Amino acid sequence: MSFFTLDSLSILMLIVLAIVLVPVVIHSFIYFRDYKTKRGSKIIFFSALLMLTVALALGYMSNHITMTWVFTEITTLAAGLLIYHHREELALEAVWKYVFVCAISVTFIFIGILFWGLALLQIDLHELTYDNLMSYAPYMDPFWLKMGYVFIFAGFTVKMGLFPMFTAGIDAKDNAPGPASAMLSSVLVNLGFVGIYRCYAVMVASSEAQWARIMMLVAAVLTIFIATTYIVKVHNVKRLLAYSCIEHSAIVIIGLCFGRVGTIAALLHIIMHSFIKSGLFLHYGQLAKVYKSKMIEDMGDYLNINPFGALVLLLGLFSITAIPPSGLFMSELQLFGAMLAEGSWLMMAIVALLLTVLIWAICKIVISIVFLPRPRSYQQHRFKSFAVENITQLVLFLFAIYIGYFNPSYVSSLIGDAASLLF
Repeated sequence: MSFFTLDSLSILMLIVLAIVLVPVVIHSFIYFRDYKTKRGSKIIFFSALLMLTVALALGYMSNHITMTWVFTEITTLAAGLLIYHHREELALEAVWKYVFVCAISVTFIFIGILFWGLALLQIDLHELTYDNLMSYAPYMDPFWLKMGYVFIFAGFTVKMGLFPMFTAGIDAKDNAPGPASAMLSSVLVNLGFVGIYRCYAVMVASSEAQWARIMMLVAAVLTIFIATTYIVKVHNVKRLLAYSCIEHSAIVIIGLCFGRVGTIAALLHIIMHSFIKSGLFLHYGQLAKVYKSKMIEDMGDYLNINPFGALVLLLGLFSITAIPPSGLFMSELQLFGAMLAEGSWLMMAIVALLLTVLIWAICKIVISIVFLPRPRSYQQHRFKSFAVENITQLVLFLFAIYIGYFNPSYVSSLIGDAASLLF
């Protein structure tokens, strides 16, 4: 029995992890340069970052559902240390909330594993590898199969940022340092995606694929609705980015529910989202140094204060809202094409309406930061702009554009192979 596998899905996620990790480490050193921190805090931060990276890599490669569960729990511990880095009251509240909700979520996953294990025992099997589950899914008891997937899906939503367990991730990304938030909003989200993807493959191999599809679509639409509702009235830049993260996670789940074309679009989308969202959270470091605040009403006139940074931020705005030349435009276009091909007009209309409102809200906020006059409350202070600090974000955004429009053959081949797990 092999507990780990290096298939196309895990290779894709490992490549994304390696690419995102480089600018995160660079900006971690920049963060500690700008904000004087005790040596012990630095050691804890980088140790937690290493622990998170290793757990993510092993979680991506897990070929056994219990191994995925174990490494998902380890990421909770590592993320908790990163979230509490500032040792402030709000950070303490965020880390307790995150650990508490994640503890409930991994318990859900464990209950789901027990249900699936029971279903396997009924056909005299014991190994809970994904290969084994997919091979024998048609023979498993439908009741235990569905009950197990309900708990497993609900459990992984805390990492991916979906309804119903999305709340802990919002506070976590808000209170963690910018480089840590970049990890939580990209490669940690990908671990939740991998867990859902591999377990959904089991459902697709069974006779309950349509039931699982409907459940996931309901959760995804509710997630987009929640993200839209909160973004319209948000006053905090980091929470804006956090709610944008759950919106894109919902788009990815919708893609999985619309055949091979939708699945390929979903895989392409989550890869590009990882680069774009991590880049935006890294750019938050520039905003924090300029305005000494993360509240939107304290920001303005960014184009004059930090011209190159403002241009990079505008490219990030186009990228995250899927406005051309964003690479996400291509994946969302494929997704809507998949919905159109299946005749899901109502679903397409609902998603399009919610995304339109959401894009309007995000554009309104970012444009006000870049172009509108700075508020009267803004206190002029010395700010030394290092254009080189924006290079990492620019590279991440351009990389997402390149993948979206040119789709390198190596990446396309890996995505196609990964999609074969489902269709």
